[in-house]
Amino acid sequence: MSMSVNAESIDIVGLRKQFKEKVALNDVTLSIQPGSFTVLLGPSGSGKTTLLRCLAGIERPSAGTISLSGREVAGPKTFVGPEKRNLSMVFQDYALWPHMTVKKNIAFPLANSSIERGSRDARVNDLLERVGIAHLADNYPNELSGGEQQRVALARALSSHVGLVLFDEPLSNLDADRRDLLRIEIATLTRESGATAVYITHDQAEAFALADRIGVLNKGELVQWASPEKIYRQPANAFVARFTGVAGEFPVEVASSHGEETISVKLPFAQGALLEATRIEDSHLGSAPHVFVRAAGVTLYPETHDAGLAGSVVDHAYTGRGYEHVVEIGEGRLLTKIYSTKRFERGSHVKVVLDPSQCFVMDV
Repeated sequence: MSMSVNAESIDIVGLRKQFKEKVALNDVTLSIQPGSFTVLLGPSGSGKTTLLRCLAGIERPSAGTISLSGREVAGPKTFVGPEKRNLSMVFQDYALWPHMTVKKNIAFPLANSSIERGSRDARVNDLLERVGIAHLADNYPNELSGGEQQRVALARALSSHVGLVLFDEPLSNLDADRRDLLRIEIATLTRESGATAVYITHDQAEAFALADRIGVLNKGELVQWASPEKIYRQPANAFVARFTGVAGEFPVEVASSHGEETISVKLPFAQGALLEATRIEDSHLGSAPHVFVRAAGVTLYPETHDAGLAGSVVDHAYTGRGYEHVVEIGEGRLLTKIYSTKRFERGSHVKVVLDPSQCFVMDV
């Protein structure tokens, strides 16, 4: 049966939220297209949960506006409650009704709808099948595993055909194998429903896997709003680069610039070796330029290789598909999580070749 809904667009302008002396959100502005999947990414205390709660109507902003499909739901003179925002929410702790069976939990949002009983039952049964828990329909939440409970929560969120679904770190309480499976189900079912999705996490791999666009937050500010590819290839600043994963970060001296995109830098700790790197657009290099290296941009070769930086292997770990290495390149500077299908022994000398497109030069 069709799961199509009227997806909500979201416009947030100048959003601020203050709790006594603490500013949780500071001047956040972004627009989210209907039917898209947005991930808000940041560490604990970055403001992502507060932003989601303001969007849900659980928190009232201190300043700024929130509009859903052109209808202002929060502003200086406006505040619309959660029940009137055409949204549903999937919580980290599942938030299921313990006295209701799985089927009744999923059907609960439809209890007061205008949909006739037969269609309600068909929708619930369809969702039970889609999330793989039809055989658990008559069980109670305390009889389910964490992954099964989260499937119930997802089906319940989608059952009422709302135009906006909010996800509050829904996978953080699950084991790694269950996280991967449920992440795929969340992405597939939510996109299939047509609803707009806003999902918060502190896990950058999860964000890259799910998102059409990512909003990176730090200390209450939206520091980058872009596609996953743009955030990975052109991080806005040192915080974004670090938080989305780097193998190493080293101080450098600028040698020369080759236009707006490429720059040559000198590595003082590696006998002044020169490195070609990417200069981040709109960056202004001052007194503390550093190069940030993505693990995907590092290739290891035997020491007889005719190019690359000299290094030595500090450690290695077998990952199943190959090996991850820790490599020292001069004066205690380390590159970590360097993948190779070949194992380089601890203490062995290697050559390290760096891809300029995966090395970013920015001030720290």
